[in-house]
Parts: sequence; C-alpha cells; structure tokens
Amino acid sequence: MTTPASLTVDLNALSHNFHALEAISGAPAHPVVKADSYGLGAVPVAKRLMAEGARTFFVARLAEGVALRAALGPEPTIYVLDGCVGDAPAALKAADLRPILNHGDQLTAWRSAHGGACGLQIDTGMNRLGFRVEDAPEPFEGLELVMSHLACADDPAEPMNRRQRDAFAAAATRYPGVTRSFANSGGCFLGADYAFDTVRPGICLYGGGPEARPDDRLKPVAALTAQVLQLRDVRAGESVGYSRGFVASMPRRIATCGAGYADGVLRSNGGEGQVWAAGALRPILGRVSMDVIAVDVTGADVTLGDTVELFGANRMLDDAARAAGTIGYELLTSITPRVPRRYVG
Repeated sequence: MTTPASLTVDLNALSHNFHALEAISGAPAHPVVKADSYGLGAVPVAKRLMAEGARTFFVARLAEGVALRAALGPEPTIYVLDGCVGDAPAALKAADLRPILNHGDQLTAWRSAHGGACGLQIDTGMNRLGFRVEDAPEPFEGLELVMSHLACADDPAEPMNRRQRDAFAAAATRYPGVTRSFANSGGCFLGADYAFDTVRPGICLYGGGPEARPDDRLKPVAALTAQVLQLRDVRAGESVGYSRGFVASMPRRIATCGAGYADGVLRSNGGEGQVWAAGALRPILGRVSMDVIAVDVTGADVTLGDTVELFGANRMLDDAARAAGTIGYELLTSITPRVPRRYVG
C-alpha cells in the first residue's frame, strides 16, 4: 500500500559511516543499535553492519536485546546498557545477552545468578548510569568489558572531556586484560587517546555530525519524505492551518504534504522548519497538523504527487534538527511506526 510519508534508509551510506568512524578513531567500532537503531530498524541495520565486520552491538533494553538475538543468531555479542533490572538475569542468560552492570545491586544479582560474561560501567562525571570511580568493584570472573560515557563529546573544547578521559584511564587500570570502551560518536573525533580498545558510535553511524552539525566525512543515511497531496492558491489576508498559524501578506502557492506529528514531524517545525522541494529549501507555514504540513511553494515547479524532503541528502539531519529546536537523535527516534521504512543499497 502506498503511503504519503516514507523513510528511506541508505545501507551503503551506513556502511561508509561505519568504516569512516573506525578510520577516524583508529579503533574497532561496536555499533549502538538501541531504540531500533535510532528509529531506522535495528535488524536490517545490524545485519548490514555484520556484513561489514561488526560483531558486538549495544542496546538499551532487555527486550531490544532479545529481539536482536532472535534475528541475528548466536554469533554477535550483544550488551544491554540497562544492566540487570529486576528478574532480568534469567532472560539475559536465556538469550545470551551481556548486561552492563551499573551498581552494586546489579553486580550482586548477576553473580548470584551465575550469569557469566558481562560489562561494567564506570561513571566518570555524567552522573547517569555506572559505578562512581571510588566505588568501582574489584576485578571479578566474567568481566569482559569496562566502559564509561562522555557527557560533552559534541563540544571538543569542553574541559570535561579530558577530565572524564583521564578518570576512565585511571579506573580501567584496575581491570587488566579487559576490553576498554570510552568514545561515543563525538568521542571518535576527539583523538586517538580517547579511543582505547573499542568505540561505540551511534548518531554518527546514522548520518548525524559529531558536533550536531553536518560533517563531510559522514554521509546522510536516512531520508524522510512526504508527498504533495494538494496545491492551492492562498490570497493575501487568508490564513493557513490551525489557529491561523500563518496569515498571508501576499498571494501564496501552498502545497499540503502528507506528513504530520503522527508520523514524527515535530510540531516545533511550525516556526523555522523547512523542507527541500523543487531544488530549494521552502518554509513550512503555520502549525504542523497530525497528518499534514503546509509548505510555501510560491513560484516553484511543484505538482501533485511530488515529494518534499524533511531531511536527507538535501536537507541535512542536523540542520533540520536545529530549525526545529532539537537534535538529530530526536528527529530520528520520533519517526512513528506508520511511516514505512524502505532500504536501499
């Protein structure tokens, strides 16, 4: 069935970014495929990355790991960032998943269940998940990976990056022979001494830049498009959309396009949002509706059935996010299930 909104995922671009991030960081990349690979589809993404050489993946939730294991089979290593929550040990063991242990209760639960291989997170200043440096446990059987997470990697000049890096390096010496993972997407670009043994890219795999702006070394992976459902001429003084969100000061040609907030187009796009149409950026007028947006195509060669690009190769993800007052992560993960994913490459 045809739908007016579509998300196209370029697997060749994904592969390019994977290898580019390994080259830039100088370390093997263990992809982060949580949140359904940031909305792009964890199974097709992970399968393609396995074909490119990836053998270790990170998810956030137990259910994500169980689904990924069922799709990928026994070969890859899959870490669950939430760790051991509640009665998770049995399910983790059944699916051959490795929890990232974040505090003493999780460590006790996993060891009591004779869980086996796992990872350990050290909090080096983000104050989110992980053991404080001073509370990090002694080495124990089954520990395969020790990690931390950068809080400010999208700002290379932020002194906290170096403080976290040095704290992690010191803490990791407690675990000789254990794989060390520190750099996220932005961290891949901070220098070789941030890479340690492996890096964990997420948003940069999917086309976002390391500093929340486009980077020429990375290719756009996802393209969200919408079909033109109707064209109309609006007279001066007439309004467009709910609550008269836009009032025309002069005659305008308006394209009503089939994507709205029920598809994941944020309502904040109603201010500075733009789409790519007929070879140029065109403003979104008025409020984003549940199912449609209005685009100013005055003077453009646009016909019924044409498509406009909300982000993609012509309207870069980070630029679209900035116009909506958010970040690329939110644009990708907001795309709803009713938008079909189409894979190319």
